[in-house]
Amino acid sequence: MTLQDWLTHCEALHPITIDLSLDRVREVAQRLGLRLAMPVITVAGTNGKGSTCAMLEAILREAGYHTGLYSSPHLVHFEERCRLDGQNTSAEALLPHFERVEAARQDVTLTYFEFTTLVILDRLAAAAPDVVILEVGLGGRLDAVNLMDPDCAIITSIDLDHAEFLGNERESIGLEKAGILRTGRPAIISDPMPPASVLDRAREIDATLSRLGHDFHVSGDRQQWAWRGRQRRYAGLAYPALRGANQLMNAAGVLAALEALHERIPVTAQAVRNGLAMVELPGRFQIVPGQPALVLDVAHNPHAAAALAENLDAMGFYPRTLAVFGAMADKDFAAMFARLAPLVDVWHFTDLPTARAASAAQLRAAYDQLPSRAGVTLHEHANPQAALDAAVQMADPADRIVVFGSFYTVGGVLQQGVPRLGAPHLNP
Repeated sequence: MTLQDWLTHCEALHPITIDLSLDRVREVAQRLGLRLAMPVITVAGTNGKGSTCAMLEAILREAGYHTGLYSSPHLVHFEERCRLDGQNTSAEALLPHFERVEAARQDVTLTYFEFTTLVILDRLAAAAPDVVILEVGLGGRLDAVNLMDPDCAIITSIDLDHAEFLGNERESIGLEKAGILRTGRPAIISDPMPPASVLDRAREIDATLSRLGHDFHVSGDRQQWAWRGRQRRYAGLAYPALRGANQLMNAAGVLAALEALHERIPVTAQAVRNGLAMVELPGRFQIVPGQPALVLDVAHNPHAAAALAENLDAMGFYPRTLAVFGAMADKDFAAMFARLAPLVDVWHFTDLPTARAASAAQLRAAYDQLPSRAGVTLHEHANPQAALDAAVQMADPADRIVVFGSFYTVGGVLQQGVPRLGAPHLNP
């Protein structure tokens, strides 16, 4: 069976797409004898997980460690979910682990996410890197990643998302995220205003709590920044290569985690500097050179949309901004539109290749419910690439195009590689 054969098989095993429970996946993991024998860092949160994982990976690699990373979802290729030493694992390397999980599961039905998580954890265990970084998929307490006991847990920003599974307030969501914390082990909180439920859970289980603004601090000016923890300090740091004001909070949490694990995986100040300067992560406020300016961002909830709006504002003046937008049907469109509408002159709504997505027509109908905005034009498209092509044709060289709303939206315009835009057709 090919990788695609296995993925198709995984999609058909369980009657529902998301079934939050550790019982079934734990049973299969025990049959596999699954264990990660190296330091494990688990990262949960509403936004900032991927950036945090990427910065951890970059710094640890600069320090000379062999790294393993599990992240989800992917933008274009499934293999992006498993990286070893910064490189996507090959489909061929994953196939034996699909076979092992299939043999071990017997009559247990697993969701696509549970099955593939076990596959990648099994692959990481076999590769035996020096340190493993795990990004939680949804929530924390009942996410399949939480099978593994982390040596250090990081919780990034917390806001409303996936309300049908996690609750519709920050306190209930925070409690789910706090499920990754472990007794006596570092609990790094990089959200500057975390829900009380996170702090209460950390204290209840006697985790070693470390909070941004309390136990570690950041300061700086427009040119550089500094970080101060309980025992270590870094001054004169260049800002992280990942763009956006929110990345400083993510970087602060990364340095707090590395301080907490310093005895087991020490890193030098130079590794910190180099890692933050060289880190890359497609689709996180990624600005593609060319004309018109092109911004790719996987922002897919109101909190992320607010950060995107801030970052777009900081880019300076553009005569017009054209948006390519596709999203899952369960998202809070009204709140996302409210954040971006003041900046967008033309909307190109797009269908996405998944049953969970809202159609372009549904997105347009949701936008039509907003108070009228004179001069804004709306368009519908069958896929993200068609939407981007239409936006490019409409845009002048001095304009800006922003693609956002979902991993599927950004991934859809990256299918053929990073777009290279020149001066487009000028409208008469």
